[in-house]
Amino acid sequence: MVLAIFQNIWWLLVLIGVMILIHELGHYWAARFFDVKVEAFSFGFGPRLFGFRKGETDFRFSLILFGGYVKMAGEQPEEDANNDPRSFLAKPRWQRLIIAGAGPTMNIVLAIALLTGLFMFRFPKPLDQNSPAIIGHVVPNTPAARAGVQEGDRIAAIDGVQNPNWETVLMKEVANANQPLSVELDRHGALRSVIVTPVLNDKTGVGEAGWTEQSEIEIAAILPGMDAERKGLRPGDVLISVNGRPILSPYKLHDVIEQGGGKSVSIIYSRNGVRNRVSVQPVRSDMDGKQRWMIGVQLEPRVVMTKLAMPEAFIESVRQTVKNGTMIFQFLRGIVERRMSPKLLNGPIQIARLSGDAAREGVPSFVWLMAMVSLNLAIFNLLPIPILDGGVIMLLVLEMIMRRDLSLQVKETAFKLGFVFLMAVVAFVLYNDITKIIPAG
Repeated sequence: MVLAIFQNIWWLLVLIGVMILIHELGHYWAARFFDVKVEAFSFGFGPRLFGFRKGETDFRFSLILFGGYVKMAGEQPEEDANNDPRSFLAKPRWQRLIIAGAGPTMNIVLAIALLTGLFMFRFPKPLDQNSPAIIGHVVPNTPAARAGVQEGDRIAAIDGVQNPNWETVLMKEVANANQPLSVELDRHGALRSVIVTPVLNDKTGVGEAGWTEQSEIEIAAILPGMDAERKGLRPGDVLISVNGRPILSPYKLHDVIEQGGGKSVSIIYSRNGVRNRVSVQPVRSDMDGKQRWMIGVQLEPRVVMTKLAMPEAFIESVRQTVKNGTMIFQFLRGIVERRMSPKLLNGPIQIARLSGDAAREGVPSFVWLMAMVSLNLAIFNLLPIPILDGGVIMLLVLEMIMRRDLSLQVKETAFKLGFVFLMAVVAFVLYNDITKIIPAG
């Protein structure tokens, strides 16, 4: 346990270190390009611990390592450097805007570059990525079940989107907790209109309808010491049926096992194209704080691992970045509109846990996490909050529209409010992280 905590902290520092370096290099290179004097390039905030000087810039490590900054001459309005032609405020507003936006831009570039490299090495291609959205399982007593959705139904339309794939359905579901969604179902060629209202999952902070897609299901991992391992099941085995019932969703296996009340289940699976039958004995075990019958397998929709050529990898990485960026903005909008819970926000404690888990899973998982964190950092910094890059850009755009500078008092007030808001966010995500690891009650 203690070793895992130290590993998590180490991999968090690696992750955050790369993010800070790339982000601040964006500001640094842009400032140097426009001949702005850079006084300091700091990893962390607070008192200087150690570093070195190269030219006119002090490259340093500071006491509080979570974050970093590039200190430019005349960056703050109250500084006595406004007459220096190389100070930040002496430069045209369009140059200052580019310098402010260079940091988040570099994080987006990093996310695309990481995903491009990853997809050239290992690209998990879902078998039914662009297939119609067909329901593979409906969880009892959920919004989908109460609306009359059935296994095998095809979602012909959802919230005005015609013939969606499952990715679109999932986006609509998670972003619309407690909001009625108009759904058109195709059941054996007959269309039926229903209203599905996803409920807010208090643990994940997103909407859930209680349906899952229809897809081939394979074993992602085997839990040691349980009957699935003893009976020879392996990761990569494709599950065909359980007790004669087709398995087209991970939840189907779970439901059949629970309904059996501990009785052994007969599973037909395929390995290398050859079908096999095995009888597996469930045991009562704790899962997410609940006692459930389990056989010791972790399931996921079947994917085919392949490699993409560089042009295809780049295009796919851009597509994934745009998709994930859109999802992040929808999450933020959902939080503001109170359709989603702010509990889904992760702070440094949770990111440390994710970093350690990803590193232990292997390089591909860690690279994927790094790309996602880099994208999140870019979007967070682009929020129009004074003290963040987005706030600086907002004030510069406002000044460009007004064709005059805002007063020093207005800028100072804006930055003070931005700082207070930022500290409140930091306090909240830390509290949020702690509540996720300390059981309630």
